[in-house]
Amino acid sequence: MVRKQTKCRFCNDENLEIDYKNVDLLKQFISDTGKILPRRVTKVCLKHQRKLSKEIKRAREMALIPFVVDIYK
Repeated sequence: MVRKQTKCRFCNDENLEIDYKNVDLLKQFISDTGKILPRRVTKVCLKHQRKLSKEIKRAREMALIPFVVDIYK
């Protein structure tokens, strides 16, 4: 069985930039509990997953994204 390899959405669209100030984009790669989603879920290449992780952590340090989301509200 051969798997069809999907292209990373950041590799396909050169205009799409990963930046800590782009909170709406970063929130797409964070789970409901506040964890960073893995590559197998997001379908992002290794290069861009590392950059995403770095920028999400930077946004958390700048208090643009919360570290933990209260799921019991």
